[in-house]
Amino acid sequence: MLQLLGLILDSLRMAFFMFWDTLWPLIFGFGLSGVVQAFVSRAEMQRVMGDHRPRTLAVASVLGAASSSCSYAASAMAKSLFQKGADFTTAMVFMLASTNLVIELGLVLWILIGWQFALSEYVGGIIMIGLLAVLARYFFRPAVVERARAHLTERSAAAAVDDSIRDTSSAHSALARRLRSPAAWADAASYTMADLVMLRKEMIVGYVVAGFLAVLVPASLWNVIFFHGHGIATSIENVIVGPLIAILSFVCSIGNVPLAAALWKGGISFGGVVSFIFADLITLPLLLIYRRFYGWAMTLRILAAFWLVMAIAGLATEYLFAWAHLVPAVHPAEIVQPSFQWNYTTYLNVIFLAVFAVLFWLYRNRERLGGGERYAIDPVCGMQVEKALAPATTGGSANTTYFCSDRCRDRFVASPDRYVAADQPMPQQLEMRRPNMSQEVDPVCGMTVNPESAAAIREHAGKTYYFCGLGCAKAFDLKPDAFVDATRSA
Repeated sequence: MLQLLGLILDSLRMAFFMFWDTLWPLIFGFGLSGVVQAFVSRAEMQRVMGDHRPRTLAVASVLGAASSSCSYAASAMAKSLFQKGADFTTAMVFMLASTNLVIELGLVLWILIGWQFALSEYVGGIIMIGLLAVLARYFFRPAVVERARAHLTERSAAAAVDDSIRDTSSAHSALARRLRSPAAWADAASYTMADLVMLRKEMIVGYVVAGFLAVLVPASLWNVIFFHGHGIATSIENVIVGPLIAILSFVCSIGNVPLAAALWKGGISFGGVVSFIFADLITLPLLLIYRRFYGWAMTLRILAAFWLVMAIAGLATEYLFAWAHLVPAVHPAEIVQPSFQWNYTTYLNVIFLAVFAVLFWLYRNRERLGGGERYAIDPVCGMQVEKALAPATTGGSANTTYFCSDRCRDRFVASPDRYVAADQPMPQQLEMRRPNMSQEVDPVCGMTVNPESAAAIREHAGKTYYFCGLGCAKAFDLKPDAFVDATRSA
């Protein structure tokens, strides 16, 4: 028993020091990402993604890298772009870039397992995007894309963001003036804090699981999972198994990096590590989200296409780096030194903790500084979203709640009391008066609905109820009396 307790404590200590070694690049990366998101407008994205020509794909890659996101938010943004007319292949390229060609990911890779892996992430990411552009015509055929668009339109037409909402960024000051604006910097700090809140679970799970893998999993088990000493067969098997581990791990975004470090210590090949990191977009929860967005036919094609390009990109990166003599010669015996040391990491952590304190002060005082007008915080995951481009909303025009994805919106309408502060009105209490006699009110979210275009209709206790989306209808099915009683009391 004492031995088991000692192993658990050793695993948690390893997890903490993996986090400690990457603390300053996390703060720096998320801070820089917040600045980019606050100062780079997304208003023109959907207007420049109508096809999949090389120039368009290059623009989508740059915009994706500038729109650094977690995997869930990236999938929601890609869906929103596709729904508003973007080419499907281009939307997928945007999604790949927004989770792989990002600053914070490269920094954490550099610190945790080496600069070679950070460089491979960008080189391999470009290779992966190029491969997808070539192979997309075979996986995403026009007929399949149109069925996916019809499925998406049918599912979320009533719940989609109102196209009458326009981005007001063009009315704001020029970039140079914005850079001198405390409000703009408060918005950037809000992006940083929101991204940290949004990804906290992924990072905690990633570090803890990696700590346990590094301490508890013996080398003999890794040798069973990964081929060794079989030449190119080893490399091929490793780049195929890497994404499979990612699918089953349920960990995405930057939480993948500590796991990648544990896999590298365990003996997976250089290319296997690269393909594993790329595969954060095909974890099982995300596949289920794709199924809801586009249907099973397109989801299976996304899985096959992504797995193929991720494996090939990992293999190509490994051999390219081997040719350039950039692949590390040996696997580390230990990921990090599990003890405090007065070295450059500690000094940088102290400095960036002070930077973090400044960012937190800006975030807490954003309203006093004039920030936050164009933004809202998703009450479910904590992500900051631009109101004009929010992928999902609920409520009426005067009391709209904004979400980063349909996933967060559905979780909110199913259990609103979990996410609404005590001093705020419940969604069922919002906008219960009808604008006119031809409209009904969704009893779950309070949104006004045209009966002729309602996404769903239910009968309960002799009365007909109309819903803005299937998520509200499903929530009503689970506990109709609760929503009916709330509507009557309102």
